[in-house]
Amino acid sequence: MNDAAPTPVPSPAATETLSGGAGGVSTALPSPTPAGQTGQTGQTSRSAAKRPGRGRRGGAWLATVPLLVFFAIGFGLPAIAIAIGAFTTSSDAPGGGGAFTTANLTDSLQGAYLTALLGSVKLSALTALIGTVIGLPLAQAVVTSRFRLFREAVLSGSGVLANFGGVPLAFMFVATLGNAGEVTQKFNLTQHGWSLYTFTGLSVVYLYFLVPLMILTITPALEGLRVQWREAAANNGATTLQYWRHVALPILLPSLLGGFVLLFGSAFAAYATAAAMVGASVPLISMQIANALSGNVLVGQGNLALALGLDMIVVACLVMAIYLPLQRRSAKWLS
Repeated sequence: MNDAAPTPVPSPAATETLSGGAGGVSTALPSPTPAGQTGQTGQTSRSAAKRPGRGRRGGAWLATVPLLVFFAIGFGLPAIAIAIGAFTTSSDAPGGGGAFTTANLTDSLQGAYLTALLGSVKLSALTALIGTVIGLPLAQAVVTSRFRLFREAVLSGSGVLANFGGVPLAFMFVATLGNAGEVTQKFNLTQHGWSLYTFTGLSVVYLYFLVPLMILTITPALEGLRVQWREAAANNGATTLQYWRHVALPILLPSLLGGFVLLFGSAFAAYATAAAMVGASVPLISMQIANALSGNVLVGQGNLALALGLDMIVVACLVMAIYLPLQRRSAKWLS
């Protein structure tokens, strides 16, 4: 019978002791917590891990407060004032001001005012369409260029030209393509039926800042087209035209429509360039609002300008309602 003492079983702490080398110094490792004893420790760890995320989200909301306040003061309050004034009589009305009426809104959709509204829509839609058609190949040429300096120069120039408008732009075109402009005189454009002070001439001027805006808008979408898609189309025998027709353009369609809507809104809201160049020769809603604000309306219809402004706000809201979903849809493909 073996009377030897049983071999002692080391404790968990002892099994997790590492030898410290020749000096015999030992370092005890912390023993793992049993699965059934996580309790408050696990909950505390999870709570501590969640707190930073909530803090960042709260900080992000706080960062947007100045923007929201600025938006409410700069856009919200004027929009409310326009809406109230559009449905009330003006102070110089025969029956007194402040009375509820729908006559302002009704008059803004009749006669010369309706013609001006449709003229603005027509001008904006046409120039936005041309700007989209011209801007897409130009942006593609910029994206595929191997010269970085050329790409940066075009994008920087587009950023400047997209915001270049008003009286300086009108003066530049009058001095260049006006009746006595340098280019007009040199090539005898007047004899060929050219006139800057028409619907066609104003459209050419608008394209000066709409095409660069389209380049800036569509360039990120073009950069999102993956090389693998083109290579897969080429491996399956597709030509460049077939690739653009069946792959690239369907993917870019939401971005193209969004760019068109953005160009439409930019042209629809433009005022200073048209006012300095064509005046009342081209019927535009912005010109009618200016005439109403300057007192060039019938007595008692001072708030008609507010009704015209409300019409523009409605059109702008419709434009944004189309633009935002298109941008979200295109982001799913190009992200």
